[in-house]
Amino acid sequence: MAVKIRLARHGKKNYAFYHVVVADSRAPRDGRFIEQIGLYNPNTNPATIELDVDKALQWLSNGAQPTDTCRRILSYKGVLLKKHLMDGVKKGALTEEAANAKWEAWLQEKAQKVAGKKSSLEQDNRNKNKALLQAEAKVNEEKAAALAKKRSDAAIKAAKAKAEAAAAEEAEEAENAEPQTTEEAPTADEAPATEATE
Repeated sequence: MAVKIRLARHGKKNYAFYHVVVADSRAPRDGRFIEQIGLYNPNTNPATIELDVDKALQWLSNGAQPTDTCRRILSYKGVLLKKHLMDGVKKGALTEEAANAKWEAWLQEKAQKVAGKKSSLEQDNRNKNKALLQAEAKVNEEKAAALAKKRSDAAIKAAKAKAEAAAAEEAEEAENAEPQTTEEAPTADEAPATEATE
């Protein structure tokens, strides 16, 4: 029986996450398994990986073969490095204390890299949000300037229309006043003269 360390798909459509399982290679992908040793969620950035390092190391030591994706996950979590160090201890190439020291140093370095990546992603998100806010403020300013110009143009047109209406009224009043002045009315001097002659 060939034992594999592989991924079993779970989750909904277009949002899958995976269980890291130890299973018989003849079993279905999402079917029967011997033991679940971890969880892999690629939907987050960086991807969320929870892995029981000791169980994974034990299964690797017993001959379980990881698939390509699981090999990368095991390498990312340092299981393959720990197996390599333990093999060196068994062969007498280095002591267990030295192997543990190397393992701890690698863990600290990896934690710093992950923290650096998270902080850089957060900074990028902040910069993107800041740029979006600045672009939105610029668009709002342009809209406000266009609206103010439109309102001022409308006010100018209204003032012109009002001035034209006032000029038209004055012209109309002037036309109405002119016919009254053209009629010849008898003057005060002429009227008594005619009465005196009678």
